[in-house]
Amino acid sequence: MRRLITLSIVSLLSYSNIVVAQDDLATRLTATDYRLTYDQTRTLGVDVHALAFFKNNEFGGPQATGYTLPGFWIQPRLTWQPLDAIRLEAGFHATVFHGAGKYPCFAYHDIARWKGDHYQRGAHVLPFLRAQAQLRDVTFVLGNIYGGANHRLVEPLMNAEVNLSQDPEMGFQLLVDRPRYHLDAWINWQSFIFREETHQEAFTVGLSQRITLTPQRSTLNAQRSTLTLYIPIDILIQHRGGEIDVSGMGVQTIDNAALGLGLRWNANRKVLNGLTAEAMALGCWQQTGELWPFDSGLGAAATLSADLLAYSPRKGLIGRVSHRASAGSAAYNRRGELSNIGQLRFFATVVYAKDFVPIYGAPFFSTVSQKTGDRFSHVLTPHIGLEWSHTFASDYVLGAKVDTYLAHTGTATEEVPAASATGTPTTLPSAFNNNFSFGVFLRCSPHFLVKRFKQ
Repeated sequence: MRRLITLSIVSLLSYSNIVVAQDDLATRLTATDYRLTYDQTRTLGVDVHALAFFKNNEFGGPQATGYTLPGFWIQPRLTWQPLDAIRLEAGFHATVFHGAGKYPCFAYHDIARWKGDHYQRGAHVLPFLRAQAQLRDVTFVLGNIYGGANHRLVEPLMNAEVNLSQDPEMGFQLLVDRPRYHLDAWINWQSFIFREETHQEAFTVGLSQRITLTPQRSTLNAQRSTLTLYIPIDILIQHRGGEIDVSGMGVQTIDNAALGLGLRWNANRKVLNGLTAEAMALGCWQQTGELWPFDSGLGAAATLSADLLAYSPRKGLIGRVSHRASAGSAAYNRRGELSNIGQLRFFATVVYAKDFVPIYGAPFFSTVSQKTGDRFSHVLTPHIGLEWSHTFASDYVLGAKVDTYLAHTGTATEEVPAASATGTPTTLPSAFNNNFSFGVFLRCSPHFLVKRFKQ
């Protein structure tokens, strides 16, 4: 029995090595494990999730204006798990940008716009409240949901930068975890309105699914090279306006969708840990309103990423985990979690789109300029980058990332007619632009046990 338990623990550690290797930098920096554990039952604790960041965007061309995000956000929460399947959390979320003394006092969807006298001093602070219930494979979340990187949306639909600047998502979330199926369905209520308010009600509905087509390997064989075939299905719907809306802007509803096929090869070798390839079809649809100059559009994307290496400063490259390994090795901490591990990932994505706008994706995948409002006939954007991270423990991660968007925009038409004698719109020629970005990040998310109550 003792030997069986030891082998099970070691196999689980091997499996954890593979799982973490598949995660991108945004997941390691900002995602939160939502699964409830029995060892936290009848405990009162404090969770602190903090992210310090410096991200510089050097954007050229007509699609987006460059800017810098230097700052941090911190999210301390008091957690209480009275039962095995119930957890309650209360705290606050505060965002600070270096050099800023005032912050717009409303939800940040991207880079927030100033709203006159409606501001907060010192930091942008919001309450954080979450109620969670877990029934076997199904998890219900009310209040602050597990958003951002936790949704695992495909890259063309969500830019990883939203994890730095947007407010925590609030609303309702349903999570389902089965051996071959994962579901994340949520509603993020971004703007609540009272009667006679002049801004619009706004919320986003999302659905993210991953269907695994290949059989799941057993934990005892987790260290072997394997292939995983899966189908990603992502849908986003944003709605603005409502029955008591008096803004005069009318009801607006816009949709994004992605359907694809992915293949993951877990090589689990010293230098090449794994390869992931995805191909997907993209679509957008404007159900109501005139936010976009078209009602529907299509696109296609292909992605390839390589986990090049994982290393421990004490033991060098980490490949296959020996059955003689133990939780006391340089790769794991006392709780059996990956510790003192460095990882390097190279990725490349190519997106071609016609009449397509991502709601939360990077502006270089859009055929409507965020900078000028121009409408492009098409866009062809290779996104190439390199990301590195070092996991000191599960609670502390240092990371860096370099991105370049080699965006080629087709001919564009200005939405506002040029000041000419005829008053006809100006046609802009196609162009090729290089957009560069780099960032450095540090995650700190310790847990402090305040009190364990007896049964």
